[in-house]
Amino acid sequence: MKVGIVGSRTYEDKRKIRDMVYKLKKKFGDDLTIVSGGCKDGADKYARKYALELGCKYVEFNPAHTQRTLYSALRDAYYGKEYNVKYFFHRNKMLAGYVDYLVACMTTNSSGASYTINEARKKGKKVVILS
Repeated sequence: MKVGIVGSRTYEDKRKIRDMVYKLKKKFGDDLTIVSGGCKDGADKYARKYALELGCKYVEFNPAHTQRTLYSALRDAYYGKEYNVKYFFHRNKMLAGYVDYLVACMTTNSSGASYTINEARKKGKKVVILS
């Protein structure tokens, strides 16, 4: 089970994310993979933190203009491009297609998270929104 955890960069309710990852790990065990967009703050930050702390598999879809990390889902050649805002949306679309289930953690209207929600719904994925 691949569960995407995305959201606004201002999302700071780490307890909700921790509890969700814990429950998912309890339910799916080693079949669980937590997926995020690889941002350094907000929901992505806590998705990574708790996935790793709780021993879950973890994958991130960071944008093409960033450097590949230890957890990047895509091959080396995808990364290191010149900055372009379109890479955020491309990343979000790929993430929505990759996951089985999407959790969006929202405190403000985030265009990236909203785009990911819409893409996941278009693909028939179940979406849960935490606020």
